[in-house]
Amino acid sequence: MTAHLSRRTLLGLVGAGTGAYLLSACSDGESGDPDGPQTINWWHIQNTDPMLPVWAAMAQEYHGAHSNVTVKIQPLENEAFKTKLTTATQAGSPPDLFQSWGGGVLQQQVDAGLVKDLTADVQPWIGGLLPAAVQPFTIDGKIYGIPFDVGMVGFWYNKDLFAKAGITAAPTNWAGVLDAVRKLKAAGTVPVALAGKDKWPGHYYWAYLAMRIGGLGALQQAAKDKNFDTPDFVAAGERLKELVDLQPFQKGFLGAEYGSPDGQAATMGNGGAAMELMGQWAPSVQASSSTSKKGLGDKLGFFPFPVVDGGKGAASEAFGGGNGFAVGKDAPASTVDFLKFLLSADNQRKAAQTGAVLPTVKDAASAIADPNNKIVAENLASATGFQLYLDQAYPPAVGQQVNDSVAELVAGNKSPAQIVKDITQVAKSQ
Repeated sequence: MTAHLSRRTLLGLVGAGTGAYLLSACSDGESGDPDGPQTINWWHIQNTDPMLPVWAAMAQEYHGAHSNVTVKIQPLENEAFKTKLTTATQAGSPPDLFQSWGGGVLQQQVDAGLVKDLTADVQPWIGGLLPAAVQPFTIDGKIYGIPFDVGMVGFWYNKDLFAKAGITAAPTNWAGVLDAVRKLKAAGTVPVALAGKDKWPGHYYWAYLAMRIGGLGALQQAAKDKNFDTPDFVAAGERLKELVDLQPFQKGFLGAEYGSPDGQAATMGNGGAAMELMGQWAPSVQASSSTSKKGLGDKLGFFPFPVVDGGKGAASEAFGGGNGFAVGKDAPASTVDFLKFLLSADNQRKAAQTGAVLPTVKDAASAIADPNNKIVAENLASATGFQLYLDQAYPPAVGQQVNDSVAELVAGNKSPAQIVKDITQVAKSQ
């Protein structure tokens, strides 16, 4: 599993299935659309089981009801998709319907006039989706993409190791997290698993701390001003340094990857650490990376990132991301209707039943079977705000610098004050 994929899907969706699937129009049915024959070119990254056949079946079903509409599906591996999409958008010819994570990349596509404003078209049904899920696809008050999957980052913890250390309740503030780390160390347990080599897992801590200290507004203002050299962002680094100074991570964490046999997920799944800060995919990756291939089972618990005392942010504000679709500027008229069909409650339930999707349609939540997925979904349903991963929310160069700078802080190479200057310098150069 790659770092990029592991943040954006519940299951590893890496594979070699990159063939195009063409659902040809039939001539024996009546056209459901007066505009005549239409072809929708659809690119997505669910290129292996379980979602590959699910999407194909949904497209076939839609074609059955709209015989004038041909859906041409191009399933692509994540990195191959991004490369192919970059080529297409640079040429000014995006596909009709394509994978999007919202945020900075979608903003660039909007600025270039490559995607459709869906605001008016989706008004009759957008209210059925989780507001937190729609937020990363909303730019300047307008909707440019529709999410079909959503998740959030939080603390996953080993209930047995917490109990062994005498921790009877999940921490509700940052001071409580630090206290739990001290108790776990005293009990001879590694408190926190971290993939230092991959960098992106470390940025979760700094981003969440900035959210809790400055509120969502601080992150949005920094993007507008291209300035992270503010007291709230410095304070986020100082709070993170409090954790780093306790030396909470597993041995060799600076060289550890996320999904490798001796990486962050495996350390958790094998009971080698008490907690990790990770997205909704954590239980499945812990299991697949563990020696037993089963992970922690019912020993695994979840709690949202706690508040920072005196901070402006609430514990109900979530940080994470999901998968969605944007519509290309020249897409045929039926594309938005097809997107609506994909996001029907029945189809969202089918997607949720695979275990690979946390549905964005509220009425589909009942189809979530995994207990851990249910906990994440409940937290998201009550979220009062949502922040997309910073390495997706901001322009790509800024996101990469956030990851690099936080890694330098975690390694002890740069101070909280230094890293905000480095990030700001890159932001201002964009």
